Amino acid sequence: MSFGPPPSIFTQSTVSADLQRKKRRRTLLGGVAAVLVVVLAAGGWLLWDRDPAPSNKPLAAAAQSRLDVRESVETPPKSTTGAMAFRFSEDEMAPGEQVAMPGTWATDEILAKGINRSLVGLRIGTDASPGDEVWKLQLSGPICGYTRHVTVENRTAVLFRSSTGEDAHCDHVAFVDLDDGRKIWEHGFTSGKWDTTSVTLTHATVAVTRDDGSEAYDMDEGRRLWRTEGSGDCEDRGVAGGRALLVLVACEQKGKPATSWESTAYQVRKTDPRTGKTMWTYQVASGVRDVQVPSTDPAVLAVAAGDTGYTELLSLDGKGKNRATIRLQGGQYVGECNDDALDYGVIDDCPTIPVGGGQVFLRSKEHDDAKRPSNWIVGFDLATGNTVKKFDSGPNELLYPMQMSGDQLLALRESGDRISPMALVGLDPKTGEETPYFYFGLPLEAEVFTLRDSYDILVQDGRLFFAAKQASGPAKGKQWIWLALGIESAARGSMSATR
Repeated sequence: MSFGPPPSIFTQSTVSADLQRKKRRRTLLGGVAAVLVVVLAAGGWLLWDRDPAPSNKPLAAAAQSRLDVRESVETPPKSTTGAMAFRFSEDEMAPGEQVAMPGTWATDEILAKGINRSLVGLRIGTDASPGDEVWKLQLSGPICGYTRHVTVENRTAVLFRSSTGEDAHCDHVAFVDLDDGRKIWEHGFTSGKWDTTSVTLTHATVAVTRDDGSEAYDMDEGRRLWRTEGSGDCEDRGVAGGRALLVLVACEQKGKPATSWESTAYQVRKTDPRTGKTMWTYQVASGVRDVQVPSTDPAVLAVAAGDTGYTELLSLDGKGKNRATIRLQGGQYVGECNDDALDYGVIDDCPTIPVGGGQVFLRSKEHDDAKRPSNWIVGFDLATGNTVKKFDSGPNELLYPMQMSGDQLLALRESGDRISPMALVGLDPKTGEETPYFYFGLPLEAEVFTLRDSYDILVQDGRLFFAAKQASGPAKGKQWIWLALGIESAARGSMSATR
């Protein structure tokens, strides 16, 4: 496959980017930012260097065993200049073609991606297209479940269908090494009649739910540890992992229309991952449309009790009792869970609701000043629900919480004028200080990467990654499609391989 230059800014994707910007209410301003701009490539890639390098004081990290779910701690780089670290794009998609790309995982050398019925590993530091994979793991059918979690040894799990047939069930689980694409083990299981499945990781354990029960497997040996069956009118709807294992249970309420969300009542069970024993059960109040799990330990639930969006967060204690309720004040505060992931049974992917240091972080809704959009991030105390620390974006910029890094909060600082740079920053919940990791600009074709409903955004090993959840061909003709992009500090090095 040929691989030419990056897309021109004068392509059809310009129209798409403009529509997306209007949708997000961005306004272009004519001011010139006081920054140093270095143009590297024909595609308009920008390096930004605005501040002196921060101190490289390492953040504290709890010791982890090789079978724990990875909790990475990032260190501010020596240079705040951002550079392209990786690109994955395609120019041979047919008009109207759609390809599912569920799951994005990163190691220090590999960006791994689910693509329909395969997992592929792409070398970071390259400008890649389909066919340039370091490894490719073909599955018997399409991926139908995944988890965002990765072990300390860079392993994860996916669910997949038994074949490519339309009636094929989601009834296989595989545990995979992301460094080399090796399948550690694979198991088939019996899926329920509704094919409601979910997979996650917690210490030494891969857990799977089916609508007629749940089961778990040992990470090393692949042997089944336990299996439970559904009871009565209740079904296991999903599993959330990380530091602990929570199972979401949906029960049908008698006397309610079966087609209405009001007919469903939710429970959340904390489960011993090695035995399957229920440790506690939390009964969610009736009238809730949806429940997601931003964190399992401490346990934090996001519930949707209104017509749209999440309305409150519930903080639970070690016995499953409600510690505090954090109300999102009619949309004044915003937290998203990955709605696209619900098609794959993921209930614990809430990328803008990080939890750590006894707090949960939310951003305010955007203040839609036509000339100076802004917002802020607030930390809420999990014990009381009270606000603790506020981080203002400043005028003409927006802050988006991303993930915890030890006791620090990583956030994406977006520019509202496409002139001043974007930035990956660290926010200290104790002091209120902000530390820049690196500044960068995005080519016009890549600006849509910040749309969280269409792209995965994650930080790993000093790099910021954007990756599509689905690849869509052009409306007509031939066009470059950007599928993934990685950014790192220029002090670390930039993309080494080109075509």
